[in-house]
Amino acid sequence: MAAFRGNPVAGPGRSPKAQVASKRLVVPFEDNRHLTRLLGEYDSHLALMEDRLGIEAHAHGNVVTLSGPEAECDLARVVLEELYGRVAAGDAIGAGDFDGLIRHAREESVPGDGQAQITTRRRVVKARTPTQSTYIRALDKSDLVFGIGPAGTGKTYIAVAYAAHCLERGIVERIILSRPAVEAGERLGFLPGDMREKVDPYLRPLYDALYDVLPPEKVEKDLETGVIEIAPLAFMRGRTLANAFVILDEAQNTTSMQMKMFLTRLGENSKMVVTGDPSQIDLPFGMKSGLEEATSLLDGVKGIETIRFTGKDVVRRDLVARIVEAYDRQK
Repeated sequence: MAAFRGNPVAGPGRSPKAQVASKRLVVPFEDNRHLTRLLGEYDSHLALMEDRLGIEAHAHGNVVTLSGPEAECDLARVVLEELYGRVAAGDAIGAGDFDGLIRHAREESVPGDGQAQITTRRRVVKARTPTQSTYIRALDKSDLVFGIGPAGTGKTYIAVAYAAHCLERGIVERIILSRPAVEAGERLGFLPGDMREKVDPYLRPLYDALYDVLPPEKVEKDLETGVIEIAPLAFMRGRTLANAFVILDEAQNTTSMQMKMFLTRLGENSKMVVTGDPSQIDLPFGMKSGLEEATSLLDGVKGIETIRFTGKDVVRRDLVARIVEAYDRQK
């Protein structure tokens, strides 16, 4: 998809209305049934486009009329026609699809191959930002990928979705999920229950992602048989993880020794993803994060990629993005 650039800046003395050329664009569609699904309940998807692009959008009959800055109207037409094609092909779409396509199209530099995606039995996960597309392509190419950035950027969800994709296609034989079970420590003994029950509260985000991309009955069966394994970081020492997709979440709370131990578990025909948010380190004061050290030491090593997300990549909701930006300004 071609990149769409922002509006030209107004010169001195020009009124806001004179900044850009205004346009009225009528976009026709063949099938009203597909159009209804495209626009969302109560035309909610049109409302999202209006908000994101600063245009007016109205549906009547089998056409959508777009009014506003020329570049934004052209972008809206491309988004509508692309997503209409997906609906006509039988795909389910939501607000996230509109948001993701708009973000990709508005980037100053968009990869020539457009939005990356991950396909699992239960759903197709499409990248919602260009950085997410870069992240997915890094997972395609490299056996060890670091996903670094703030909450809400999808770094953990995409890692789990990609792991499910690899498991379903026989690329790996199992998925191993790990995390520092207690911030800045691994003190699990005082918690009631067996090992899975002890660490479940800390791995809930990983479980949520698994249940979203795989049928629940498969998740439960694979947990019982060990095809999907929950492995607290403290219990990884001495293992060699072959034919597996291994994810370490919340890696900012690993020590240098823990990170080195974990990374050296990688065995034959395995992929490893390490995710974390360097702004949320809970280690004791003065202790260096193993995540920060690893990404620095391994920079440029063949077969390893580091993808850095920013507040612009937050897809959870606009308010979360504004919160991240506010904290970033204080650094």
